[in-house]
Amino acid sequence: MSETKTPALQYRFDGPEDAPVLILGPSLGTTWHMWDRQVPELAKQWRVFRFDLPGHGGAAAYPAGSVADLSTRLLATLDGLGVQRFGYAGCALGGAVGIELALRHPERVASLALIAASPRFGTADEFRQRGVIVRTNGLDPIARTSPERWFTGGFAAAQPAITEWAVQMVRTTDPGCYIAACEALASFDVRSELARVGVPTLVLVGSDDQVTGPAEARTLVAGIPDARLAVVPGASHLVPVEQPAAVTDLLVRHFSTAWQPAFDSTTGQMAAIVAPPAKPVLSAAPPQPAPRAEIAPAAVEAPQGLGRPDPYDAGLKVRREVLGDAHVDRALAQADEFSGDFQEFITRYAWGEIWDRPGLDRRSRSCVTLTALVAGGHLEELGFHTRAALRNGLTPAEIKEVLLQAAVYCGVPAANSAFKVAQQVIREETTPTE
Repeated sequence: MSETKTPALQYRFDGPEDAPVLILGPSLGTTWHMWDRQVPELAKQWRVFRFDLPGHGGAAAYPAGSVADLSTRLLATLDGLGVQRFGYAGCALGGAVGIELALRHPERVASLALIAASPRFGTADEFRQRGVIVRTNGLDPIARTSPERWFTGGFAAAQPAITEWAVQMVRTTDPGCYIAACEALASFDVRSELARVGVPTLVLVGSDDQVTGPAEARTLVAGIPDARLAVVPGASHLVPVEQPAAVTDLLVRHFSTAWQPAFDSTTGQMAAIVAPPAKPVLSAAPPQPAPRAEIAPAAVEAPQGLGRPDPYDAGLKVRREVLGDAHVDRALAQADEFSGDFQEFITRYAWGEIWDRPGLDRRSRSCVTLTALVAGGHLEELGFHTRAALRNGLTPAEIKEVLLQAAVYCGVPAANSAFKVAQQVIREETTPTE
């Protein structure tokens, strides 16, 4: 581990020491072994660098709660090794790291491949809910259902050893680091920034991916100026594992032909870049059907305005993070001419001015809020703030302690009603779905 304030990542190298560096970034819940089938071929031309996410694969458990944090740790690790410029291929969360690097550190990235990636992964609610499940039940429920998200049904049935390997990868991950990685995905959203990705990019997706499928891949291609799309038939989310030959072939072709020259400090510009073919066709290894590669029409969103955000904007962001998109969407949709001003009021002042203050963390604010709601007998709001408390990191045991404390100072009848509400919410939120 690095002795600096930024913890280094667990890593390994394969391939010639004097070859250009190609980084392979893993998906949430996996280890660098997800790339085992690609390494022999890639290591013929590149110095392949693989890393593990914090708490994955036996790596030190230093949770990283944002994609920016993961990117910073990766760059710190590379700086310590003297690696300044590299190609990068990442799967899912590893792909998010690649986008972050291309946006914030474009001078470091020579070429980019995004696999099963998205500019925004599902909804924030989905990943924060997953964090609640793990915090309450451990990783076993997530581990048991991982093959359903990662592989097609036919592959999982035909490859029981790989399926069990996938389950064990997740099961042996540090729960705190897994929850932090869920938070990183929940807060990741670069849809408005894709036009600033200035590196040649391959967007690769499995045709049967139900997590981040072809629709999300086309959004990336539409937004990134120099991007190509390859769809691999017969593959789901963990496409490098399910269709290793096709993915290897696509990566070799991309990084062999789309490696952006280094920044020239004497001119202050990049050297000339050879444009990719107008309609490239990237072939997969037989006997699989050839993956399709196509260019989607560009659709760039206008950049957001600069300047200090209105408290309403900050409040809406915090409100969504704490209460969930579904709850906030319902509240805003029900607002009319009579109640709309009140919705703006609580968003701007309760959430933008108070919940967004740095003096207390969100766990502490949830404790205060639960107690106040018990004292006031506001059981309906107690229900959705119990959900919020779970999302903010309180465990069911900690919520119980808050309600016991409230029983002493707010009264037993009030706490009795509160326990009934909270118990039902906790059952709903922490029961794993099969």
